[in-house]
Amino acid sequence: MLCRLYQPGDFPALYAVEELCFAPAFRFARSYMHQIIASRDAATWIAEEDAEAKVELIGFAIVEWTAGQGESAAYIQTLEIHPAWRGRGIGAELLRLAEGSARAAGAKSIGLHVDVENAAAIHLYESHGYARQGRQEHYYARHRAAFTYRKPLKVDD
Repeated sequence: MLCRLYQPGDFPALYAVEELCFAPAFRFARSYMHQIIASRDAATWIAEEDAEAKVELIGFAIVEWTAGQGESAAYIQTLEIHPAWRGRGIGAELLRLAEGSARAAGAKSIGLHVDVENAAAIHLYESHGYARQGRQEHYYARHRAAFTYRKPLKVDD
């Protein structure tokens, strides 16, 4: 597995993973995903596998941060792994890279939302130091609730 920063030609494969991971009601719109990926205050990390000379995009993470006065913070917009590649540490590596980008941008903390029914993602975040901050009802489509998580970012993390 190789992880690298997003390049514009990655979008079709990236969005194909989005379509595999989420039902239509829960997906980012293509235009919105283009918008956050293109932001100067964001980083998109790509995980890919070179299997038999065919490179396949197998996951990605998008992190945004706020810059300016006061304490800056980051937010993980999404972290998605192709279903066939889950459980192999790819999510943990993408999470580490997203945190590194946020830290490099000056963020002192990082947060996210996760579906309350997504046990695997909850386990990933909690095992990497994210603390549950609360619950937001009706956060996702079809009235699905989300847990909110936050983690301080230290220079030596």
